[in-house]
Amino acid sequence: MLKSIVIAGAGQAGFQTAASLRQDGFEGAVTLIGDEPGVPYQRPPLSKAYLLGKTDVAGLCFRPEKFFCDNHIELVSDQVTALDRTNRRVTLRSGSSLDYDHLVLATGAHNRALPVPGAELDGVFGLKDLADADALGSRLKQARNVVVVGAGFIGLEFAAVARAGGAQVHVLELADRPMARAVSKEMSDFFTAAHTGWGINLDFRQGLTRIEGAEGKVTGVELTGGRKLPADLVVFGIGVLPNVQLAAEAGLDIENGIKVDSYLLTSDPTISAIGDCAMFPSQHAGSPIRLESVQNAADQGRAVAARLVGKAAPYAAVPWFWTDQGDLKLQMVGLSTGHDTTVKLGNPSDKSFTILLFKRGHLIATESVNRAGDFMAARKLLARQPTLLPKDAAAEGFDLRAWEAANR
Repeated sequence: MLKSIVIAGAGQAGFQTAASLRQDGFEGAVTLIGDEPGVPYQRPPLSKAYLLGKTDVAGLCFRPEKFFCDNHIELVSDQVTALDRTNRRVTLRSGSSLDYDHLVLATGAHNRALPVPGAELDGVFGLKDLADADALGSRLKQARNVVVVGAGFIGLEFAAVARAGGAQVHVLELADRPMARAVSKEMSDFFTAAHTGWGINLDFRQGLTRIEGAEGKVTGVELTGGRKLPADLVVFGIGVLPNVQLAAEAGLDIENGIKVDSYLLTSDPTISAIGDCAMFPSQHAGSPIRLESVQNAADQGRAVAARLVGKAAPYAAVPWFWTDQGDLKLQMVGLSTGHDTTVKLGNPSDKSFTILLFKRGHLIATESVNRAGDFMAARKLLARQPTLLPKDAAAEGFDLRAWEAANR
């Protein structure tokens, strides 16, 4: 019987594991190790609600400190630096060590560095944690010319915030459309038009060669081809890399993340890995995949907690994602890779519509803008094996919510 569980990483995955262990009745010791001071907090709001002042630090926290005390979850502000699998012990940055019966690696990911000269200048930011958001927020109030490198979720969320604050915003993206890896071309085109309408300049197939500065501070950027743009603030979001060093040094299998089986176990049966750092077999993708999403992190935390209290089941949760940009909430269910047919429900001009994505006649994903009912219906539908055909979805008057309710 397990007596002590140590969780390395206090983001969404780590927090959810600890909370679910107590909810599921685990009575042994639970230690949650995070490398930032204070109680664990949510990161998605950092690039939008927090920067806009719509929430504060207290509003970011998963739970108040009392929750951890009441549930006997020990919070340790430190970082695991070494893993002794033979003796089931972790060493912390402070020099202390902890023994475990089972270890959960929820080490997350880190920002991919901006590989250009001048990236070290004052005024160049990535956005990953609360310290980043606090530093960026104070600069944003004075910024007049903002350059965003990367038109993914975080880059576009920040671009919308910066534009709403009155700055001139220019977004650079190497791909030929925004959010290219995550959404359909139709949805990319809609968001391109939306950002352009807000006065944001979107520059596709465009790279950055250097960041220019004076007296240590950013003053502008130089693009491939030699064109220059003024900038007193540069924010980059060009992807993340999984934090696998600890696992790799301990000899665990690594494959674009910490490799786990369908039960989220690593090559060591006393160690699980979850969240952004874990590469897991996905029935939805049809191959191993690593997902960077709150849903995946939370659901994997719940799955590991259930297994550790004797309720093991293969991880099979339906992936879903969201992003808030200006007055648009985009909610996605499933994985759209490889889709060959799309059906649109509603009218994009009304800022409320859904795109259904099919692959060889099977519904594999949905994308909904300001249409929460469709999003919830799609989550339920894709948890099963939907029989919805493109021709039926394209019929006049088709209602996804009604169809899902009638075909349960």
